[in-house]
Amino acid sequence: MVLKTYLYQRVLRPKVVLKEREVLFVYAVFETGGKQYKVNEGDVIFIERLEASEGDTVKFDKVLVVSDNDGLKVGAPYVDGAAVNAVVVKNGKAPKIYVMTYKPKKNEKKKIGHRQPYTKVQISSIAAN
Repeated sequence: MVLKTYLYQRVLRPKVVLKEREVLFVYAVFETGGKQYKVNEGDVIFIERLEASEGDTVKFDKVLVVSDNDGLKVGAPYVDGAAVNAVVVKNGKAPKIYVMTYKPKKNEKKKIGHRQPYTKVQISSIAAN
């Protein structure tokens, strides 16, 4: 056991040396539909329904934070010149949820169903000008 721990600490453990200010990945935080999303390039996310058909390119310019090789840029409230580009994969509806309303002693009951529309997008690029 002691030998195994020693080997791992001295020989087997990978040595990762990062330069100062080196970023392992580029990410951005943007706002759409009243919500904020943290994304990397290539991510697939579900957002509130957009008026775009499948295959269209969508540009989100309300970018709050961008991290790239130049460092972290934080907007006040948005970063100037920054944009997140995405491709619409699918428009659809989420599974149905049921809501029951009930008033005691009044013989009043109601069952309501709701399906939330969404747009599935894939992040193609993050531009931080």
